[in-house]
Amino acid sequence: MQQFYYDNKIVKKFIYATLLWGIVGFTVGLMLAFMFLFPNYTDGISWLSFGRLRPLHTNAVIFAFVGNGIFAGVYYSLQRLLKARMASDFLSNFNFWGWQAIIVAAAITLPLGYTSSKEYAELEWPIDIMIAVVWVAFGANMIWTILNRRQRHLYVAIWFYLATFVTVAVLHIFNSLALPVGFLKSYSVYAGVQDALVQWWYGHNAVAFFLTTPFLGLMYYFVPKAANRPVYSYRLSIVHFWSLIFIYIWAGPHHLLYTALPNWAQNLGVAFSIMLLAPSWGGMINGLLTLRGAWDKVRTDPVLKFMVVAITGYGMATFEGPMLSLKNVNAIAHFSDWIIAHVHVGALAWNGFFTFGMLYWLIPRMFKTKLYSVGLANFHFWIGTLGIILYALPMYVAGFVQASMWKQFNPDGTLTYGNFLETVNEIIPMYWMRAIGGTMFIIGAIVMLYNVVKTVKQGSGVEDELAEAAALTKVSKYRTKGEAYHTWLERKPIKLTIFATIAILIGGAVQIIPTLLVKSNIPNISSVKPYSPLELEGRDLYIREGCVGCHSQMIRPFRSEVERYGEYSKAGEFVYDHPFLWGSKRTGPDLHRIGQKYSDSWHLNHFYDPQSISPGSIMPSYKWLIKDKLDKSNTENKMEGMLTLGVPYSEEEIANAQGLMNAQGKQIEENLYQDPDFAASYEADKKYAKENDLDFIEMKDREIVAMIAYIQRLGTDIKVKDEQKTSKK
Repeated sequence: MQQFYYDNKIVKKFIYATLLWGIVGFTVGLMLAFMFLFPNYTDGISWLSFGRLRPLHTNAVIFAFVGNGIFAGVYYSLQRLLKARMASDFLSNFNFWGWQAIIVAAAITLPLGYTSSKEYAELEWPIDIMIAVVWVAFGANMIWTILNRRQRHLYVAIWFYLATFVTVAVLHIFNSLALPVGFLKSYSVYAGVQDALVQWWYGHNAVAFFLTTPFLGLMYYFVPKAANRPVYSYRLSIVHFWSLIFIYIWAGPHHLLYTALPNWAQNLGVAFSIMLLAPSWGGMINGLLTLRGAWDKVRTDPVLKFMVVAITGYGMATFEGPMLSLKNVNAIAHFSDWIIAHVHVGALAWNGFFTFGMLYWLIPRMFKTKLYSVGLANFHFWIGTLGIILYALPMYVAGFVQASMWKQFNPDGTLTYGNFLETVNEIIPMYWMRAIGGTMFIIGAIVMLYNVVKTVKQGSGVEDELAEAAALTKVSKYRTKGEAYHTWLERKPIKLTIFATIAILIGGAVQIIPTLLVKSNIPNISSVKPYSPLELEGRDLYIREGCVGCHSQMIRPFRSEVERYGEYSKAGEFVYDHPFLWGSKRTGPDLHRIGQKYSDSWHLNHFYDPQSISPGSIMPSYKWLIKDKLDKSNTENKMEGMLTLGVPYSEEEIANAQGLMNAQGKQIEENLYQDPDFAASYEADKKYAKENDLDFIEMKDREIVAMIAYIQRLGTDIKVKDEQKTSKK
C-alpha cells in the first residue's frame, strides 16, 4: 500500500469561486429581468445597458458559476476515482487563477462593449487565447493524473470528463478563429451562412459539452455517493456515453431552421436531434434509477432533493430540445420567449440545482463537520424550485402568446397585430412573474451562501487529506481471456480519448466542410456590395451595443414574416457579414429590411427616446450615441482586415476611407436638418459651445450617424418586388 494526499485546497478554491460568481451572475440576470419592466432605470449609463449586460450574465452563469462548479466537482472526484493526487499542483493553481482572470477580464470588457457578438463566445481574441491556454492546462493535468493512477479501470464519470475536455477545446478553437484588427477588436474568419453554421455548431455543443457531459460525469459520481447506492446500469452507461457524444455534435443546425442555411444541413440537424432523445433519456433514467431503494432518504436529505429535481430538469430539457427541432414546432417557438423558458429549465434546474446539491454534499466533507442547517437547505430547495416554476411557466405562456399574435391574419389578409409592440405589451405580466421567480431563486442562493459560511466556520478544513491505495501493477496491454472489449478500453485512457475525439469530429466535419468549401451552397447575388466605411463602423457599434440580443436579421419564408418585415432573407445577402448577426430572440422586430423605411430623423429620435417614438416600447435609450464622437482611427485597418477575409474593398476605397465617411456623414447630417426640432436644438448647442469656448462635435462625426448609416443600409441590396414587377411587364 502507498500513502499519498488528496489536494483539497484546489477543490475549496473552486467551491468559493462557484458561490461568489453564482451570486454575481444571478444578480446581473435579475437586473436584466427588471429592464423588461423598467427599460430606462440605468438611463444614460452605457456600460449598464441591456445589450452589454446580457452577454455578461450568460458568461457569468455559464463559465463563472457553472464552470467553477465543474472544476470543483472534477478535482474532487477525479483524485478519488483514480486513487491519486492531481499530477501537478502548479497546473491546478494555474487552472484556478487563470480561470478567475478570464472571468474578471469578461466582467470588464463586456460592459465596455468589447464583444464578438457570437452567442456564448462573445469574448474578444486575447481572452479567447487565455481560455484555450487555461483549458489545455486543465486537460493536461487531468490526463497526466490519469496516467499516474492507482485504479486500473476508468470509471464512467472520467469518460465524460475526457470527452468534455477534448470537445470543448475543438469547439472553442474553431468557432473563435478570427482576424484581429485591434487590441480588442477582431472579425470572424467565417461570413454569413458559414459563420452561422459554425457558431451554432459551437453554441449547441457548448450546451452539450460544457453544460451537459461534465454534469453527467458528476452525476455518475455524486448521485451514487449521496444515495449510497451503485449506479443502476453499467451497460446503460456505456451506451449512454458513446451514443450521446456521437449524436450530439450533429444537432447544431436545428438552431437555424427556416433560415438561409442550406436545407440539407437543416434536415441533417433535425434527424440527429430526434435521435438525441434516446441517449439523453438513457442518462436520465440511469441517474434516477440509481436512487432505487433510497427514496425514503430523498424525502429528508436536501442533497438528494436538489439532485432529483436537477436530473428531472435535464430530462425535461432534453425532451424539449428534440421537440423544438421539429420544423413545425420550431416555426412557432423560434425567436420567442419559449426558447428563454427552455434554456432556463436546463440552466436553473439541471446545472444550478445539481451544483447546489453537489456543494451541499461536498462542503461538510471538506471541513469535517455537518451542514450548519438542514432546515435552511430545505428552505433553499423549496424557494428555488418555486422560483424556477414561476420563471419558466410564464415564459412558456409568453412564447405561445407571441407566436400566436405574430401569425394571426384578418379576413382581408392583413396582419391582425401589425404593430409589433402589441405583442410586447401583451406579455408584460409574464415578465413581472419572471422577475418574481428570479428573485426567489437568488434569495435561495443567498440563503445557501449564509449556510455555507456558517458550516465552514464551525468546521476544520483539511487541506491535504491522507489516503492510501495499492500501486498499479502492470498487466498485458492486450485483452485477457473473457475480458469484454469496453472493460479493456477502460484501462486504455489514451485510446479511449482518441476514440471519443473521432466520435465528435465526424459530425462536425460532415456538416461544416461542405458548407465552407462548396460554393453552390451560398449562391452569389451580384447586387450585394460591401459596407461603406461609415456603415462598417456603424455595424461595429451595433455589435458593441448588443443590438443582436433583441433584434434578428433573418426573415423566414413564412407569410406572416414576409408581410410584416419584407422579402425573406437569402444566403447570398450575408457574404460580407463578419460576423453574422441573425440573432436568436425577437424582443423587438426583425431589422433585416429596415433600411430606408424610416427617415434619418426618426432613427435619431428613436435612439434618443424610444418611448416618444414608439409608445409602450421597452427598448432603452442610447443617448451616448448622440453625444459621443465616432472613433475613426482604426477604419482603414478594419477594411484591410475585411479585404484579407475576402471582402472586395479596393485600395482606393481604403485610402479614401476618411473622405468617404465624411461625405456620407455630411449627407446624413443634412437629412437630419429637415427636422426643424433637430435643427433648432443642434444650432443652439453649437452656439452655446462657441460662446463658452467648448469643443463641439459636428453631427457627421458622432456615433449616431454611423449607426444610422448602417441601419439604413440593411436589406437594401436586393429589390425583389421591383424585379418581379419588371419581369411581369
